[in-house]
Amino acid sequence: MGGPFAARKDDRGDLFSQVGAFLAAQGLSPEPAHYSFAYDVIANPGGPIARAVARLTDGGVRLSRSDIEALGGSVAAGPPPLPADSAPQRQAEHDRATRVEDAAIRLVADTQAQVDDFATMMRTMQDETRGFGRDLAHSAARMEHVAPAAGAVAGLDEIARITGTMLTRIRDAEVRLAQATDETEALRVKLAEANDTARRDALTGLPNRRAFDEAFARRRDRDGPFCLAICDIDRFKRINDAHGHQIGDRVLSAVGRTLADECHGQLVVRHGGEEFAVLLRGVALADAASHLDGVRDAIANKRFRLRESDTPIGQVTLSIGVTAVQTAEDIAAAFARADRLLYTAKADGRDRVCAA
Repeated sequence: MGGPFAARKDDRGDLFSQVGAFLAAQGLSPEPAHYSFAYDVIANPGGPIARAVARLTDGGVRLSRSDIEALGGSVAAGPPPLPADSAPQRQAEHDRATRVEDAAIRLVADTQAQVDDFATMMRTMQDETRGFGRDLAHSAARMEHVAPAAGAVAGLDEIARITGTMLTRIRDAEVRLAQATDETEALRVKLAEANDTARRDALTGLPNRRAFDEAFARRRDRDGPFCLAICDIDRFKRINDAHGHQIGDRVLSAVGRTLADECHGQLVVRHGGEEFAVLLRGVALADAASHLDGVRDAIANKRFRLRESDTPIGQVTLSIGVTAVQTAEDIAAAFARADRLLYTAKADGRDRVCAA
C-alpha cells in the first residue's frame, strides 16, 4: 500500500525498556531500590530470582511486597496502587515507566557526551604525537648527514642515542594512542546504539512509548492532519491463562507485526502490555478509521495456532479507539480522548473501531 502507509525498517528492543516495562507491570516507582531489583530480574533471565518472579507472576499476578522482600529486594514507601486496568492506573504506569526511561536515556546521553569529548582529545593527541615524531625523525636523519666538527663526535653520538630512544618511545605511544582511539570510537558506536534502542520495545521489536512521545512532540501542522489510535487485544488474559505467557508473547509479536505491516509509513508502537498506539500522519479521521477497521478485520481473520502442535489458539481480535489530533494539542489530552473511545469500543462488544 502506498502513500502515507509506505514501508519502513524493522526495530529492536533493549534492556532499558524491559526494566521500565517490568516496573510498570509490577506497579513500582523508579526508586533506586526498585530499579536495582528489576535490573537483577531482567539482566539475568535464567537466574533464580527471575525464575521465582516468573512463577509468582504467572497468570498476570503482581508481586507483593513480601514476595519482593523474600527475593532480596526492598519496596520503597509510596501511594497505594490504583485499581487494575483503570485508565488512571495505565497513566500512572506510563508515567513511572517514562521516568525510568528518562533516567536511563539521560545517563546514556551524558556518557556519550563525555566519550565524544574524550575521543576528540585522543584524536588531537594522536595528531600532535604523530607530528612530533615525524619532526624528530627528520632531525635525526639530518644529523646523520652533517659532518661533525673535531671533538664533537662523542656529543653527537649521545644526541643520536637520546633521539633514537625518544623515537622508539614516541612510536610506542602512537600505537597505544591509535588503539585507544579505536576503542573510543567503538564505544561511541555502542552508546549511539544504546541511545537508539532505548526507544524500542524488547518483545515486539516495535518502537516504544518513548519514541511515540517524541514523535508526537515533533509533529508539525505543515505535515497535514494527524490521527492517534489506541489498539488493545481483546481478552488477552484468557490467552495467557489458557496457553501460558510464552504463547501470549508470540501473539503480541504477531499482532505488532501485522499492525506495522498494514500501517506502512506510520508510527506503530507497543505502548504497554497488550496495548499498541498508532500515530497516523497525513490521514483524515474518516480515512484513518476505515483503514484501521481493515487492519482489525485482517487480525480477526488470522488463524493463530500453536507452533509446536498446530492446535488453534482461537480468534484474536482488537478494539480500537481513534481520534483526530487537534492543532497544538498535548499528548495527554489526545491520548485520553482515544482511550475513552477505546473503552467505548470495548463496551459496545469489542472487535470494532470507535472514532471521534
